[in-house]
Amino acid sequence: MLSRKLSGLLAILASFCALAGEAVKILVQSSPLAGSQYYAVSDLWSQMRTGDRLALVREPDNPHDVNAVRVEWNGRKLGYVPRAENRAVARALDDGQRVEARVSKLRKDPDPWRRVEFEVFLIL
Repeated sequence: MLSRKLSGLLAILASFCALAGEAVKILVQSSPLAGSQYYAVSDLWSQMRTGDRLALVREPDNPHDVNAVRVEWNGRKLGYVPRAENRAVARALDDGQRVEARVSKLRKDPDPWRRVEFEVFLIL
């Protein structure tokens, strides 16, 4: 029931934004980058900046996770949206909704789950 009310509210908000000719970004998720130790983060670390745009790419045929969403920076694979948090992002991408992601934190930390954090926005 709550999700139906929220969907209705978002639809009303989107209508007002369309009338005003403005896009609205709604933060829907903030997450650590999963799997960064296996991909290009260490090679690209010195070039990455907080606020950099990230691409979210669906991998529906991923053999490990049907909701897999790959995270890329300038065409280079950095890792994935964590499995425990990827269902809503996967659904939004599958439904053709406008979704945007940005680097929100970069830390030099021995724990790979703490090195890169990113935010996902729904664009209305």
